[in-house]
Amino acid sequence: MNIYKYFTHPEQLDGYENRFRIPSIAYQAAQNGELAWEQAEPYIVKDPKSAYWYVLNVLKRRWPEAEPYIMKDPWLAYLYAHHIIQHRWPEAELYIMKDPWSAYWYAFDVLKHRWPKAEPYIIKDPKSASWYAFRVLKRRWPKAEPYIMKDPESIHKYAAYVLKARWPEAEPHIMKDPMASSYAIDVLNHRWREAEPYIGEDSVAWAQYAAEFGL
Repeated sequence: MNIYKYFTHPEQLDGYENRFRIPSIAYQAAQNGELAWEQAEPYIVKDPKSAYWYVLNVLKRRWPEAEPYIMKDPWLAYLYAHHIIQHRWPEAELYIMKDPWSAYWYAFDVLKHRWPKAEPYIIKDPKSASWYAFRVLKRRWPKAEPYIMKDPESIHKYAAYVLKARWPEAEPHIMKDPMASSYAIDVLNHRWREAEPYIGEDSVAWAQYAAEFGL
């Protein structure tokens, strides 16, 4: 964040002369023409976020000097592989695979197939596991189900788009959550009377449920 822009006389503030050592300020200054990009690069290169945006918006090509820094941020490493390299980035995979959400997207967008080495990490995050089963495996993932059923939203997605059927084992975990409304509508396709006292505690969920079933 560039705090100096909020002051009338920023040059009087401590640290003003060395402000470009802060990567985000150096990037912004170069964007505004206050600093040449070549001068900003030594400051930007070591900050994954600033380096990624510099590559994406300015260089529009790989920046090898920044890659050892970018790869240490799993989400930015996935984005860099997807948008800049546009194919697999083996050197970064050790970092990407340990972040479930980044690993799922990397498998889906970059590898475009199953990523067995990342599955021990993906499996433990309900959201990532349900999406991975739906869009990468494209089938049921039994080993992930004990984790997926811990999150009501993921239960709904997994039942609706992967199982395409009722998931009795997970119903006690979703029944007391507002997502029970969506589960009844998209999966059961009929009223879920046992869940109605809980759905009724959420006005938005109840309105959706009541409208669907004419209550």
